[in-house]
Amino acid sequence: MSVTFPKGFRAAASAVGIKPSGALDLSLVLATGAVPAAAVFTHNAAAAPPVHLSRRHMQESAGRIRGVILNSGCANAATGERGAQAAQQMSAATAEAVNCQAAEVLVCSTGPIGPHLPMDKIGPAVPALAARAASTPEAGRDAADGILTTDTFRKQAKATGAGFKVGGMAKGAGMIRPRMATMLAVVTTDAVASPARLQDALRHAADETFNSINIDGCESTNDTVILMASGESATEPSLEVLTQAVRSVCAGLARDIVVDAEESTRVITLRVSGAADNDSARRMGMAIADSDLVRCSFYGGDPNWGRLVAAVGACGEPVEAALLGISYQGVPVAAKGMFTGVDLAAVEALLEGDFEVDVTVGEGPGVAEILTCDLTPGYVTYNGEPS
Repeated sequence: MSVTFPKGFRAAASAVGIKPSGALDLSLVLATGAVPAAAVFTHNAAAAPPVHLSRRHMQESAGRIRGVILNSGCANAATGERGAQAAQQMSAATAEAVNCQAAEVLVCSTGPIGPHLPMDKIGPAVPALAARAASTPEAGRDAADGILTTDTFRKQAKATGAGFKVGGMAKGAGMIRPRMATMLAVVTTDAVASPARLQDALRHAADETFNSINIDGCESTNDTVILMASGESATEPSLEVLTQAVRSVCAGLARDIVVDAEESTRVITLRVSGAADNDSARRMGMAIADSDLVRCSFYGGDPNWGRLVAAVGACGEPVEAALLGISYQGVPVAAKGMFTGVDLAAVEALLEGDFEVDVTVGEGPGVAEILTCDLTPGYVTYNGEPS
């Protein structure tokens, strides 16, 4: 169960012909009325029309929305005025179908950049999609399937707080390198919360989860994460408790995205400590995960610690080279800025499947944990083929 796990939400999906495969490609998540919501969006300067529309609708509705309509198979990005009109038409068609204001509907799109949405297929399909929306686990599953692109499995997560529930769905397997959000995700809760409290909870949760994964160093034009609260549990948790539950769902979704990274073979947990502050630690961790050389060594299970030293030293953050330490699976290969003399062949034998890397950059309080993956020949082949 995902977005339909908390009380007060319905979902549905249809195959309307956006994807040539005939797979589900139009999803809808609805609340019973206009409910408090929060959202974070891409910082990409070429943000897609649905991102601009959803940002505007969040402001116009004062953070209270009825639902989200999402399509896969076409990003509706770099599509000019026609793309902006298509996003507006999706919102208007949904609003008419559920009897709400257009500003109470957010729009998300994902898929190849450049093509135009087939509105002659989408528009007529919305009324039946809305009529079919249900609160069942199967409806939530279908909605999660309807947003997939290069993903190989659906991504759902749930958490239970003290008297309330949180559920979520996401898509993403490539073009993952967030700053504010990443990929597409819709998270729902039946907790009682204001838009401001939801925004605080989502910002903190996204910062520690979606902002801490890196597959290929690329931030999309369409990245969006949306949080909706129905209030139907009648439980009003503290910000800390709400954030913890939302973070739990976001963490599950974020890990699934890395597990499903295009053509990857392993997940690497990269921890940075000793930085000036947490933000600096995160930037250093992201710099390591951005390095093609480092991620190629991850693919080979090669404890090539020198590549990590180079990546950290080149990232522009303060590093105490004389205190630099690196460990693979808990085994130190570098300490005080130098090789420890450990048997690297023995360390390599530990790097089967997923593994952990710890990097110490000084004596500061800053720490960060980044999830990343290896860079494989399959990834290059896959992304070198025509879309």
